[in-house]
Amino acid sequence: MARITVEDCLARVPNRFSLVVLSSQRAKELLKGAKPFVDSDNRAIVTALREIAAGKITYEESKAIVKKRHKSND
Repeated sequence: MARITVEDCLARVPNRFSLVVLSSQRAKELLKGAKPFVDSDNRAIVTALREIAAGKITYEESKAIVKKRHKSND
């Protein structure tokens, strides 16, 4: 398989910090037995990054979380 790069994933996720959160959460799901959305014989984190780069996993920040964060900063 071709090598996965951070740039491939950043095309689908707003920033590198969100990418870290999303990929680590997905890797944890895979380690707990979730079925991968792409064919991969790699470690869970690499599989998670491949899924993100392929557009199988997306990042959406909840508006409720954003509002709560803004209120706590006041």
